Amino acid sequence: MATGRRARSSGSPRRARVPSRSARAVALRVVRRVTEQGAYSNLALDAELRRSRLSERDRRFVADLAYGTLRTKLRLDGVIAAASERAVDDIDAETLAVLRLGAYQVIEERLPAHAAVGETVTLAPARSKGFVNAVLRRIAAWPPGDDPPPGSGRTGLAEWAVEELARLLPAGEVEAAATALATPAGAVSLRVNTCRTTADDLRRRLRDERGIEAEPNPIAGNVLRVARATPSTLPGFVEGWFAVQDEASVLVAEALEVLPGQRVLDACAAPGGKAGDLACRVGDGGALVAADARGERARLVAAALRRLGLKGHVLVQDARHPALRGLFDAILVDAPCSGLGAARRRPELLWRPERSQLARLARLQVAILEGVAALVRPGGRLVYSVCTFPRAETDAAVRAFLAKRPEFEPLDVPGPEGRAASHRLWPHRHGTDAMFFAGFRRRPGLP
Repeated sequence: MATGRRARSSGSPRRARVPSRSARAVALRVVRRVTEQGAYSNLALDAELRRSRLSERDRRFVADLAYGTLRTKLRLDGVIAAASERAVDDIDAETLAVLRLGAYQVIEERLPAHAAVGETVTLAPARSKGFVNAVLRRIAAWPPGDDPPPGSGRTGLAEWAVEELARLLPAGEVEAAATALATPAGAVSLRVNTCRTTADDLRRRLRDERGIEAEPNPIAGNVLRVARATPSTLPGFVEGWFAVQDEASVLVAEALEVLPGQRVLDACAAPGGKAGDLACRVGDGGALVAADARGERARLVAAALRRLGLKGHVLVQDARHPALRGLFDAILVDAPCSGLGAARRRPELLWRPERSQLARLARLQVAILEGVAALVRPGGRLVYSVCTFPRAETDAAVRAFLAKRPEFEPLDVPGPEGRAASHRLWPHRHGTDAMFFAGFRRRPGLP
């Protein structure tokens, strides 16, 4: 992984006097919540920043430090093991989190040792301050520009996931794909809510009110890209002019080819981005039903639809055993998955998913497809999508569903390279999250 990123200032004396409120202390709490409690990095970061009283500059530093440490966790662990001559499993969780935070500042951010080491050591528990200081100073002593001793996860992506890439991509693309998955998304993608405004009007408002130049993305219609920003502070957010949504997710909704007046089910709808898109497409003459298995996630969908000013019926149901009756023209199953394809935005997805989880996830995905199959009208459409790439959750899941439900057949749906029965998107090829989606049609002549 590349080193030599621009150095940052070490922080103010006030932060040193009150370490619990320092940017490093906040970043450490985020890292620990993600690595020790299984939290989602974006939610943990938002929660910690809301509780802090940091300046905008320090808030950005927290985000960079927390996300960067999580993104390079596998590499950092290899370096720490080499510098301490102890396996990371033999280091207690609190001390290891501090070491990761400090090592990231030294290796990736190239901060001066007195800032990266000195201030980070103050965050270590008393019992291990000497150990943390010795390890971080050993890491900082490696000659500038030289890579530290080799460790696992050169790109940050788990080795088993790299092996999956090697089975799906030409040999020359594997490194590029792994690196792209481990590289933060360079822009924020805004899907224009065409039921409220137009892309031109949103571009004009962003430029006139905030001096932000938004660029259209040719891979997905009605999507504007803006430089790194807090979406909730942008003009038009409160009025529901846009939803934050990666282009790959926009293409999934487009693949359903929904027409005004149709009945549509989004079977796994949270947090609501695709549901908002589909609700706008069906219009007042149609009906969108958005469902999720958990009440708190269904509430996210309802909130998203309210902000966008769109209508939809939101309910809690297990899609494997739907509570719904009646038939739909089109159904979207954006299924729970390993999530590897979204690692650009949630760096813990580079290393958190395990190969052993794939079989269980694939069974769940096929069960959801089977569960909603009876709700598709004869001749109706079904689209299956996952923001990941392992074969068990993609091609194998499609084959299993077709074998179990012979009344369905593959259906060519639109994608970035034209129409096909299934599509894969990659960050190194398309500049999007890694996404898989496939189309099906319920044969009109079968019961």
